[in-house]
Amino acid sequence: MDQVLPVLRRHASEVDENASFPSESLTALRTSGLLGSVIPSQHGGWGMSLSQFVETAQLLAGACLTSASIWAMHCQQADALARYGNQGFTDEILPQIAAGQVYLASVTTEPVKGGHALSAHSAALHSDEYLSFDRKAPVVTGGRHADGFLITLRASATAPETQVSLIYADRSQLRIEQSGDWRTLGMRGTDSVSLHLKGKVPDRQVIGGHGGFREVAVESYLPMAHIGWSACWLGAAKGVFAELVQELRRPGRRGGPQLSSDLVRERLARIRLDLELVHSYLQRVVSEVEQCWRAGQSVGEPVQQIHLNSLKLCASELCYRAVDRMIELAGLSLGYSKDSVVPLERCLRDLRSASLNYSNERLLTVTGAMTLMDRSVRLA
Repeated sequence: MDQVLPVLRRHASEVDENASFPSESLTALRTSGLLGSVIPSQHGGWGMSLSQFVETAQLLAGACLTSASIWAMHCQQADALARYGNQGFTDEILPQIAAGQVYLASVTTEPVKGGHALSAHSAALHSDEYLSFDRKAPVVTGGRHADGFLITLRASATAPETQVSLIYADRSQLRIEQSGDWRTLGMRGTDSVSLHLKGKVPDRQVIGGHGGFREVAVESYLPMAHIGWSACWLGAAKGVFAELVQELRRPGRRGGPQLSSDLVRERLARIRLDLELVHSYLQRVVSEVEQCWRAGQSVGEPVQQIHLNSLKLCASELCYRAVDRMIELAGLSLGYSKDSVVPLERCLRDLRSASLNYSNERLLTVTGAMTLMDRSVRLA
């Protein structure tokens, strides 16, 4: 980490300013072994626990939220492969991931369904022991730079859209066309462009079995996503808060907030409170998921899903609110300016995407429906 964090921090501003993919950061993640963080040690990875994954995500996000998010989403794909991949196939692919040779991208969005993860429109077409596909995705984070892809497809041409398969495809097995550019308010370096993918892969590259994506999603994909994103958002907000506090305490500082002011102290306390709440709930949900995984129990029960959804909801809202409050406290020159020594302006723009990344409105609707199933109201 000591070698990786300076690279991410050094390129963070350039990545945002130029809306360029953080290639130098990805190289550092490859060479450090961090792409193999959640790969089991028997396949050459680090075998990180969920707690270690969360701690690492926060550290990376404190240096560059874009790079941290790319890494966390890669780990989400790697975890699904490690848990649900065909053994013969995973014996080949997991060591490559652990060695930093394979950066993974996720293809779950579709023009007709948006980001609804548990359905698919484009179908897998079966022939002998292979399946082919023609898949369009409006948003693929890092897709132009990925070495491998995990792609959701309708299990067959006759299957319902809720019967979804997850397949791995190597870049060499695909024809890829890009449409459009990624020109956004924040998270400008993720290069989440629209892609059109056509390919053919053997059956052994189906992850979790034909039509088995729901289990993969519930037990691996969604927990890793909500926990990973939340850790990244918290790490970014915590990082700029630490920089702001350091700047406010800098000897000889002129102008700006007066630390003897009760109003300033109250504002600092409210910012800290938001971060403390996210941190505490994140740790609680991580503990709950780890306990279920160790016991071989599902995290698909309504109460666990409510907790995971609630984590994503509160982290996306409170981390953004905390940084917004930091800017209000810091003022125009220190908080609102691109040229500030504390990158609050960039962090606010990046965190504005948090509620849109797997829409909070959709999550609230789903969580409300599941709340009716938990009559005893089992809180985290």
